[in-house]
Amino acid sequence: MTSAGEHALAVHPAIDWDRAAATIAATGRTRIANFLTEPSARRLHQNLASREDWRHVIGSGGKAFEIPATAYAALAVDTRTTLETTLHREATSSFRYRYDTIRVPEATPSFGVAGDPLRQFAALMNGAAMLDRVRTLIGDDSVALADAQATRYRPGHFLNRHDDAVAGKHRRAAYVMGLSRGWRAEWGGALAFLDDAGDIAEARNPGFNTLDLFLVPSNHFVACVAPYAGEDRLAITGWLRATGAP
Repeated sequence: MTSAGEHALAVHPAIDWDRAAATIAATGRTRIANFLTEPSARRLHQNLASREDWRHVIGSGGKAFEIPATAYAALAVDTRTTLETTLHREATSSFRYRYDTIRVPEATPSFGVAGDPLRQFAALMNGAAMLDRVRTLIGDDSVALADAQATRYRPGHFLNRHDDAVAGKHRRAAYVMGLSRGWRAEWGGALAFLDDAGDIAEARNPGFNTLDLFLVPSNHFVACVAPYAGEDRLAITGWLRATGAP
């Protein structure tokens, strides 16, 4: 994936794939601990924690509004307060979200991996061996690619309930590669799954070097990060899709 082999990301060799497949078959979701080797996970975390090309995205009324995260932070306090108050009012009863993102373009099969751990992770997820593994895990031979974006949730960031099923996007499963060290449950940010009655069936705290994989559709949300959270909730997320449709 890169000319410098020692810098390539690597999947941990001791993963119990059979156990993960059995869990997905039974519940529609699984968490794989220690998905990458420790050096790979550490390098990926360090890269995301130090990047400055984050974009702040707000989902409101079926539209996504984006601005460089640095520019959003530079807005007048009154402006940010008005935007956030409006968003919170809408989020009480509608699908809304707010977080930072860095998207990985799908322009080339290599994802432009040289020197960029985020793109290296996207390339790893799109490797033939990993796609074969995923097809077996979820029992779906139609999976053809995995898209990817880094996400950063800071205090006040959230993602309301949804199921990821969008017409024309051919999503078969979703994944969340957790890269949060030392996260405390009271800081919020949990990935929570809902049952048919709308109650929480399972909630998973942000983890480090964990891969959450779940079938689409699955009703879920990311709980709002508390104002006293001691670090950013960092992850790489994406969907495993049947075609190259955007």
